[in-house]
Amino acid sequence: MKQQYPKIIDRIIEALRDCQTICIVGHVRPDGDCVGSQIGLALALENEGKKVWCWNEDSIPQKYEFLDPDRRIQKPKPGMAFDCVIATDAASFERLGAVGACVGQRKIFINIDHHQSNTRYADINWVSAKEPSTGELIFKLLKAAKWPITRRIADCLFTAVSTDTGSFQYPNTQPGTYHVAGELVRRGANLALICDEVYQSYPLSRARLLRHVYSHFRLTHQNQIAYFWLKQADFTRTGAESADSEGLIDHIRAIAPVVVACVFEELGPELTRISLRSKSDKVNVNEIAALFGGGGHTAAAGARIAGKPLTVQRRVVAAIKKALNSKNK
Repeated sequence: MKQQYPKIIDRIIEALRDCQTICIVGHVRPDGDCVGSQIGLALALENEGKKVWCWNEDSIPQKYEFLDPDRRIQKPKPGMAFDCVIATDAASFERLGAVGACVGQRKIFINIDHHQSNTRYADINWVSAKEPSTGELIFKLLKAAKWPITRRIADCLFTAVSTDTGSFQYPNTQPGTYHVAGELVRRGANLALICDEVYQSYPLSRARLLRHVYSHFRLTHQNQIAYFWLKQADFTRTGAESADSEGLIDHIRAIAPVVVACVFEELGPELTRISLRSKSDKVNVNEIAALFGGGGHTAAAGARIAGKPLTVQRRVVAAIKKALNSKNK
């Protein structure tokens, strides 16, 4: 039986057919889904004879460097022109950060993403919020185009799928996700390597940061809300980088009574990044993040908020309490 794919995939394949120079871009502070999708797609397009660049404002977190031994992902360079620019895993043009200003000279712009809050900012927008990862969309694109999925591509896409589903533990995981993961393993994804690099190996600085989290997290609203702050001084003291904070929120999210977890990260004197996680399908943190100009998914979202730190904390916690009270009615 022939596999059915969304018609928009045909549009993307057709658009790419005559493109020779392609730049694949991802969101600031790239996670496993972003990195895996960018590099996996880049490798596939290079195998098709395309000239490919990968740009990101921020460096790859250490635990994903094994996916990019050739250092394909580089800082953006102004003044270059491309036949095509492809944004992967970026819900809005603003999420591209400094990359956005460097990709204006292009013939066509393609947006491949799975965020519910995606703003459809490109010429061709393939946005599928039901997919738990962008990596799964890239897998479907490669399959539909009949482009070979090599072992290295399989490593990239398995990492993308695994990390954005919390290693297949998040409720966004679909039955089809396991089929995709199984096929990637059959095509050579190195599970031992991926698990070791992504889940079982992190720098001592991150352990120090985790100790800070366990010492300073707070509970409120009958222990249904857990939150903690990461200040610039915390990173300096522990020797950690911002990328080392990825996944720390899951440690407080896992506390039994907690329904919503929140991280407040100081970006500047009056600029805070928040990350939100929900354990209840009745509490949509994408809606909470949207109140502050952010977005994401039902169970995971974030935003950047201007204002004094304590004011930001009060506003965000109040919004979470309101969402929880609505759930309990």
